Amino acid sequence: MDKKIYFASDFHLGSPNIEESHKREKIILEWLCEIEKDAKAIYLLGDVFDFWFEYKKVIPKGFVRFLGKLAQIIDNGIEVHLIVGNHDLWIDSYLNEEIGLKIHHNSIIIEEQSKKIYIGHGDGLGEGDYFYKFLKKIFISKTCKWLFSQLHPDLALSIAHKWSRSSKKNKEEKFISEEKEILFGFCKKMQKINPVDYYIFGHRHIPMQLRIDSKSEYFNVGDWISNYSYVRLHEGVLSLNKRTKTTKSLNLSNKH
Repeated sequence: MDKKIYFASDFHLGSPNIEESHKREKIILEWLCEIEKDAKAIYLLGDVFDFWFEYKKVIPKGFVRFLGKLAQIIDNGIEVHLIVGNHDLWIDSYLNEEIGLKIHHNSIIIEEQSKKIYIGHGDGLGEGDYFYKFLKKIFISKTCKWLFSQLHPDLALSIAHKWSRSSKKNKEEKFISEEKEILFGFCKKMQKINPVDYYIFGHRHIPMQLRIDSKSEYFNVGDWISNYSYVRLHEGVLSLNKRTKTTKSLNLSNKH
């Protein structure tokens, strides 16, 4: 059987509440059960959790089924990679040590099926958004992480989820034009410096496929809040896919 490579992003497990998160988690588990039959590797491109922080002896509640399934997949010899996003940028070593999840804190370039692929979450890349880039430098600093760790977990997670909900309200999630797509502009710039065959990102919550030049394409995997979309690499060709049948059967709306 030909092995495939799968890419998905923006599960936002934990948002907006336990009930909706559990519905989404079950759909993700169904998808993982399907793709593990022919997967060589799975790349999760960030914001898998709506928030994550690792105290020395405490981790956030929830996601047990999801983490258990990842552990099973990894134990069966399938590599699972996670590139952290802006919502789960405080992921540390726990998931690697506990279940073998390979953690990446920056974008990476991989070579699979004779194709060179640039992958990442997408936050902070390209021109503009300088305030967020400034905030991110603060958030990932050791000082900020230490200060946050001094808060009681109940208070800390409450603050974090309020911040998350606030950031979603202000997030633009409409495709206007190629010229307005910051990540697409980033890809065009990078293609002149270090050409690759494909670029794959998350973060935008919008499934899209745009041609950069005669050699390369940009894909955004979308999200699992309203689109339930993912990208698959098979025989050197990327395709954008959606699980519309499952989401329809669960009567999920397209509202965030």
